[in-house]
Amino acid sequence: MEEVLKNPSVKRIINEMRARNVAGEVTILSESARSAAEAAAALGIEPGQIASSIVFKLPDGRPLLVITSGAHRVNTELVATNLGVAKLHRADADFVKSASGISIGGVSPFGWQHDGTLENPEPVILIDTALDAFDVVWAAAGHPHAVFPTTFTELKNQTGATPMIVGD
Repeated sequence: MEEVLKNPSVKRIINEMRARNVAGEVTILSESARSAAEAAAALGIEPGQIASSIVFKLPDGRPLLVITSGAHRVNTELVATNLGVAKLHRADADFVKSASGISIGGVSPFGWQHDGTLENPEPVILIDTALDAFDVVWAAAGHPHAVFPTTFTELKNQTGATPMIVGD
C-alpha cells in the first residue's frame, strides 16, 4: 500500500494538511474506501463518522461540495431550497475530476486544484451538521485507500464550509 502514498493526489492532500496544520495523519486502508460503508468497516467505526465529499453542479455551473455524514444521503431538494436554487445537478466523474483534481472515491474536502476562474471556480462548500455528533470523523485523502481523522469543527474551519442539515 506504500504506492498509495506516492499518488499525486494523496501527496497534494498531505502537503495541504501540513500547510493548514491539520492534526491528523493519513491512514492507508488495505481495503477500498469508495463508499462510507466500506470506509467505516475498514476503520471499525460507525458509517456516520465518515465525512463523505459529494460533488454536485449548481445551476450556474459552479461545483458544490457537500461534506456529509456517511449515515445518510444528501437530500438534494432540501439543499437546493436552502441555497435558493431550482435544483442540484449530479456531477459526473469528469466534472468531479475537473473541479477537484481528484477522482471520485478519493475526493478530499480540501486541497482542490481550482484557480477561481470561470473555467475552474472555487466550490461552494456545505458541511452536514450531523457530523458534529462525533468527536472524530474520517475524510478521504485523495485516493480510495487514503483517509484522515479530523473533527467537524476542523473541517468547517479548514474549508470555510457553511453548516447545514443536508440529509435524512
